[in-house]
Amino acid sequence: MSESELGPEDRKIVTLARSVRARNGVAEGAAVRDATGRTYAAGTVGLPSLRLSAVRAAVAMAVASGAESLEAVAVVTEALAAGDEDLAAVRDLAGPGTPVFVAGPDASLRTVLST
Repeated sequence: MSESELGPEDRKIVTLARSVRARNGVAEGAAVRDATGRTYAAGTVGLPSLRLSAVRAAVAMAVASGAESLEAVAVVTEALAAGDEDLAAVRDLAGPGTPVFVAGPDASLRTVLST
């Protein structure tokens, strides 16, 4: 799937993920969309006592805000794929088949994973 094939809501979360990465100057930016259409965006957390990937931080924000399931996830990163721990966090809240869009810093879509 190419970036141009993404629907408007999926492009939106890729853009949100890219924006949070750039704005905060962090290694990764992520955004998730819950089943009601609300979005949550977060960047990598790198405190001495707390380390979270952007995906896990965004999932935590969604859970803390009362989300009961996820519809889609996007991560903007230098990596070629989302990590196993990130996918596990998504699976905890999302159903099977939830797409995880992995994009490069220029927002070019690298891969689409499925939970």
